[in-house]
Amino acid sequence: MTLRAIYLDNNATTKVDPRVVEAMLPYFTEQFGNPSSMHAFGAKVGGAVKEGRERLQALLGAAHDHEVVFTSGGTESDNAALLSALDASPGRDEIVTSVVEHPAILSMCEHLEKTRGTKVHYVGVDKQGRLDLDAYRTALSDRTAIASIMWANNETGTINPVAELAEMAKEKGALFHTDAVQAVGKVPIDLKATAIDMLSLSGHKLHGPKGIGALYVKRGVRFKSMLKGGHQERGRRAGTENTPGIVGIGVAAKLALDGMAEDGTRMERLRDRLEKGLLQRIGSCFVTGDPMSRLPNTANVAFEFIEGEAILLLLNKEGIAASSGSACTSGSLEPSHVMRAMGVPYTAAHGATRFSLSRETTDADIDHVLAVMPGIIAKLRDLSPFWSKGGGDATSFQPTYA
Repeated sequence: MTLRAIYLDNNATTKVDPRVVEAMLPYFTEQFGNPSSMHAFGAKVGGAVKEGRERLQALLGAAHDHEVVFTSGGTESDNAALLSALDASPGRDEIVTSVVEHPAILSMCEHLEKTRGTKVHYVGVDKQGRLDLDAYRTALSDRTAIASIMWANNETGTINPVAELAEMAKEKGALFHTDAVQAVGKVPIDLKATAIDMLSLSGHKLHGPKGIGALYVKRGVRFKSMLKGGHQERGRRAGTENTPGIVGIGVAAKLALDGMAEDGTRMERLRDRLEKGLLQRIGSCFVTGDPMSRLPNTANVAFEFIEGEAILLLLNKEGIAASSGSACTSGSLEPSHVMRAMGVPYTAAHGATRFSLSRETTDADIDHVLAVMPGIIAKLRDLSPFWSKGGGDATSFQPTYA
């Protein structure tokens, strides 16, 4: 019997929407011109690039379409934001970030510490993954080149008050960047109403293609390009534009904007039903993240006394795809840096499992997960020496909710 595939790892990547694929296809074949060329072949393609930029502008609530700089994805956008801020801010050589950022930020910060001697302030979070606002304010100074805090966490879905954080950075004359890879397309964004200077996004997180992303750079912000070459993207990102990718991310942005309210409400309902069902059926587990401010599609449940990798393997046998954390760091037997930063007990951090939904997720998908998860957890706990000894119970770590 062939298992029905249930994909609940959408924070790692999403399925490309068929309408996105259809829009991209001509730009691999008959519409092949270079958008920077002066002839008709280039002009028509250049128009498609402009339309893609305008569609992203609308999704982000940016004031101008030229504030959108196309990149290869979230990692490049994150790296470019940090490097540009340091290079364009004489006398400022410090970065403020959080301990739960994506590796695209944390790895670059570590690199800058080692190679440039950059001082990086890592701000902690509480048990629900919420940023320590007092520590953040204290870390900001007249030496801060940039503060970079993610809009929403990729593992827990916890949303940060980025508009407020940007204002606090402005008070010290620092730039503010947010990695919004997980937030764009899932929550309303109106950048023109904020003090946010730069924002990163990636196409494959919102049913667009891989290999295309963007960095929003507010008009008037000094920007130093990482890449040297042609004058594409107003001199901010050299290299021939990825026209099919730009067309694709543009269509994905329009679809996300048009369906955000309806899709968000539906995903939140399914997420809450999944969490409530798991908590009712399985003991010694709890939901991580901020119950009052989370992405509508993200459920991260920590199961005590078992390994997340084992959960994923058994889920995979049932045709269910989930995650034990960030796809960029999976495969390690260590608990994720996000779980550790939140102080999740070691016995539960190992069993943290992320289910991330999309607009394609159905009630039947949730039903199947709820049907098989109790048996999977029971089977693994029967094999756990810690569980057989009675272990303990980390459910007092924070209230369970759904």
